[in-house]
Amino acid sequence: MKVFLLKNKLLIALSFVILILIASLFATCFGMEDYVPVDYSLGIVNTEYLNMRSGAGINFASIDLLNKNEYVRIFGKIGEWYIVQNEENKIGTVHQQYITPTDEEKTAVTNTESIEAPSSINLTAKENELLSLINNEREKNNLPNLEIDENLQNVARLKAQDLVENSYFSHISPVYGTPFDMLKSNNITYKTASENIAGNTSISGAFDSWMNSDSHKENILSNEFNYTGLAVVDSIAYGNIIVELFVGR
Repeated sequence: MKVFLLKNKLLIALSFVILILIASLFATCFGMEDYVPVDYSLGIVNTEYLNMRSGAGINFASIDLLNKNEYVRIFGKIGEWYIVQNEENKIGTVHQQYITPTDEEKTAVTNTESIEAPSSINLTAKENELLSLINNEREKNNLPNLEIDENLQNVARLKAQDLVENSYFSHISPVYGTPFDMLKSNNITYKTASENIAGNTSISGAFDSWMNSDSHKENILSNEFNYTGLAVVDSIAYGNIIVELFVGR
């Protein structure tokens, strides 16, 4: 029995050493040597919406959407990407360009209950402008107003940010798939659904373009839709990237 236990202890010890060697090899192969510590532990999101990703690069999937002025805890950097933890305790990466480091460590840590992330259903001025234009047009056609749905709003912002970050203009995202894929993956139920996208220097210009397009106009004036989510994100290429999702329930 003692010999058996001794052999098993040696086997366990040997296995442990092998695991350490394998872990070290994989760490080197996958670039963990690029990790560097930082002198600060908190940051604030400085853009309207920011994807928090599962890895250091835009090719990695988005795991959450951060809002402007939201606090994140910073653990370190991999290249140009911060490793962060948000207020919902999710851990991921964000590009350093969109985070402003802060030295408000004591205030942020000792008063965490008083720090509230902005509600994702709060619309920006441009989003409110677009919603007003659309609902005014629906009223002219004796249709009820579209109501903002918080989950739809989050998905619209996710898609708009994806269009900007990945420099494409299509209903099919190389990361998230079709609008229907995005609705399904975010557990949004519906009877009917559709999407409008636009790139324009002004909100009114985008709205006019939609109204001059039969398919886009049909979405805006459809009596099958009663909920919407819409997002406007700054774009170097277009001025504004605009996404609107429509669902009927």
